[in-house]
Amino acid sequence: MTTPRKLHVKTLGCQMNVYDSQRIADVLAQSHGLAATDDPAEADVLLLNTCSIREKAQEKVFSELGAWWHAYKQARPEVIIGVGGCVASQEGERLRARAPYVDLVFGPQTIHRLPLLLNQAQGRRAAVDVSFPEIEKFDHLPLPRATGPTAFVSIMEGCSKYCSFCVVPYTRGEEFSRPLLDVLTEIAVYTEQGVREVTLLGQNVNAYRGATPRGGVADLAELIGQAAQIDALARIRFTTSHPVEFTDSLIVAYADQPKLAPHLHLPVQSGSDRILRAMKRGHTAAEYLAKIERVRAARPDLSLTTDIIVGFPGETEDDFAATLALVEAAGFDEAFSFIYSARPGTPAAALADDTPAEVKKARLARLQALIERQSKAYAAALVGSVQTVLVEGPAKRGEGQLHGRLGNNRVVNFAGPEPLTGHLVDIQITAASAHTLRGEPVGSRHAA
Repeated sequence: MTTPRKLHVKTLGCQMNVYDSQRIADVLAQSHGLAATDDPAEADVLLLNTCSIREKAQEKVFSELGAWWHAYKQARPEVIIGVGGCVASQEGERLRARAPYVDLVFGPQTIHRLPLLLNQAQGRRAAVDVSFPEIEKFDHLPLPRATGPTAFVSIMEGCSKYCSFCVVPYTRGEEFSRPLLDVLTEIAVYTEQGVREVTLLGQNVNAYRGATPRGGVADLAELIGQAAQIDALARIRFTTSHPVEFTDSLIVAYADQPKLAPHLHLPVQSGSDRILRAMKRGHTAAEYLAKIERVRAARPDLSLTTDIIVGFPGETEDDFAATLALVEAAGFDEAFSFIYSARPGTPAAALADDTPAEVKKARLARLQALIERQSKAYAAALVGSVQTVLVEGPAKRGEGQLHGRLGNNRVVNFAGPEPLTGHLVDIQITAASAHTLRGEPVGSRHAA
């Protein structure tokens, strides 16, 4: 018996890319018998699944590709190097012009065509497909394979909001939703393999409008309600949301669906109405806070996280002060904050930007210090409480230690036997840092 050839996929960027990378592995395992490996040195096919949301992320792509060329392909020319994801979609043929040793380039919507593209590349013919065939991608993917008690499920792709700073509509296309039954089937397949928690994914996930078998349309709240009826499924999450699409029915779901995790990631980007208009976000700071207030009324134990851009073109000190005020008013548990990075082809890239880099860095440091204080305070308030944890597996450090995730998305480490993986366990929180918790199991009770 010959040893199966091996595939190494390195993932950069968001949860959508994590999902796509797993499906890439599924596709090529089925079509070419490629076995996944974490070691690029032993791989016959090296694929980089990329992100172009910021310039730094895009430059990292070419750095990684150059390292692969020098380390592997120079010595073994038969090694296939491919690039997928948003950088591939944005650059297309230009990517090969800059990195001519790349054998194949594929977009987020064409991973189902990888078998044909790989055959072409193995025939020493460059393969490039960054088209947008929409839902065809999901119609041709094999059944998913679980790799643990949690799984990502892509329910829609693309974005039609066209925020002035964002490249996603140009790299992943317009919004399109998978049919309701297709999504529920994928979730059911995962649960049959031991998955207890799913995260529903989309660039603008709460714009989901999936066709139903009877010709209707289901929104995200209906999908959550239907998924919650799958007995083996213990917890449901979703990301990433847009405030404008956060509907009344979704707020009701937080009150009515106990399997929906008490966590919401809702990007605000700025607390200044002037900057929000320039970003083309479609909402004001007050409207954002009002929506948050309603969600918290529906789910008082809600944990709230967000994304914030610092130094958007034209941002003044007053605009930044408004952002700090919104962060305090919203009481964010955590936030992903970044200095604005102009992306080619977006409207914001043409805006005048005369704020010095040093000022932007100082603002980012002030914002992150505030968020860190709020995060530590939130974590400290959990100490002494008993929380239900989904055990995900051994902790990264410490023999006999496990790690799991609370409904609020906080990670907790505790001592316990590995067979608890995949179970819901009651844990008393004993200590907290800004980003992780320590705990002890309460008795021996756990849910199967």
